[in-house]
Amino acid sequence: MTFDNLFNAQLDQLKEEGNYRIFAELERQCGKFPRAANHTDGEAQDVTVWCSNDYLGMGHHPAVIDAMVKTVEACGTGAGGTRNISGTNIHHLALEAELADLHAKEAALLFTSGYVSNWAALSTLGSRLPNAVILSDSENHASMIEGIRHSRADKVIWKHNDPEDLDRKLAALPSNATKIVAFESVYSMDGDICPMAEIVEVAEKHGAMTYLDEVHAVGLYGPRGGGISEREGLADRITLIEGTLGKAYGVVGGYITGSAALCDFIRSFASGFIFTTALPPAVAAAAKVSVAHLKTSGMERARQRQQVAKLRARLDAHGIPHLENDSHIIPVMIKDPVKCRQIADILMADYGIYVQPINYPTVPKGTERLRFTPGPLHTDADIEHLVGALATLWKQCALSRAVA
Repeated sequence: MTFDNLFNAQLDQLKEEGNYRIFAELERQCGKFPRAANHTDGEAQDVTVWCSNDYLGMGHHPAVIDAMVKTVEACGTGAGGTRNISGTNIHHLALEAELADLHAKEAALLFTSGYVSNWAALSTLGSRLPNAVILSDSENHASMIEGIRHSRADKVIWKHNDPEDLDRKLAALPSNATKIVAFESVYSMDGDICPMAEIVEVAEKHGAMTYLDEVHAVGLYGPRGGGISEREGLADRITLIEGTLGKAYGVVGGYITGSAALCDFIRSFASGFIFTTALPPAVAAAAKVSVAHLKTSGMERARQRQQVAKLRARLDAHGIPHLENDSHIIPVMIKDPVKCRQIADILMADYGIYVQPINYPTVPKGTERLRFTPGPLHTDADIEHLVGALATLWKQCALSRAVA
């Protein structure tokens, strides 16, 4: 059997549907963000990146870079293995203490990515707690869905951001169930923010554990960057807060925070922690500096909010529809995978604007979009250039009718 024929048949179908993903070959340039060099067509082309999750440009902050470089020079490039085999580095411990303080929790535990932290923590909780039932918001991230599936615990899906539906479904569970309510603060594709207080109150009413994914909120919301839970004064009422170091903090890695017993439990039983190489010490050192900086500096957050508001206002002025939400994420709806890809290609080739099409399976079919994430380093001129390009394409492609 020629296995490549099996592979190519499904790849061809993906291409016919318009959902085949093409990666731009970009080179991030230190100190120039949001500028990057596009090498996709061979010759380097300067582009402005509009879809990065390095939301505040901290991946280019001089203090973060300096911490990483100095730690590489002191400790080398890698961790040498798992923390169990190679030992826990002092930089891992320092970062975990910084993260525990960020969320006002007793402890924190590092993972190699936010995906792994969700997968490992949820799969461990669901598989080892007695009679566990995980109640998952219908729009939860793939990493949470995979963790729940791997746990083999009973699963209940509740309507997106609907505390009343959650209340009904919790009430229907047997009294001996260990209930775990899993949800996100900021949902990354639509940019909507959960009604956190109501969700927490419902969970407490039924004696349920709360599992909160704050990956698109840490660093960005709250007086110290502790996320929506900090902004709303709810962090102390949430059992486990999960986050990432690869978005607003500009590095890489994931983590959970909670009680000392909870973090020790996950550390001791989660295969996704036990059997994987630890984060390099230099990454941990850089992340610690980034987290500490954003605890005391509100300048980056304030500038980001300003640029988000400006882009929304300019899109409105040109009649370009975008999903309304209270977050930093601006989805411009195209609702067609082929057209979405075409627009992104034209923006890159003709205007030096890089935005990646978002299509199935990241979002449901028929909801394809361009997802813009303005940051503090985007200038007013960048915004005008982007909106001007979109307005031109809107007229040329009659998109106003296509997305209405």
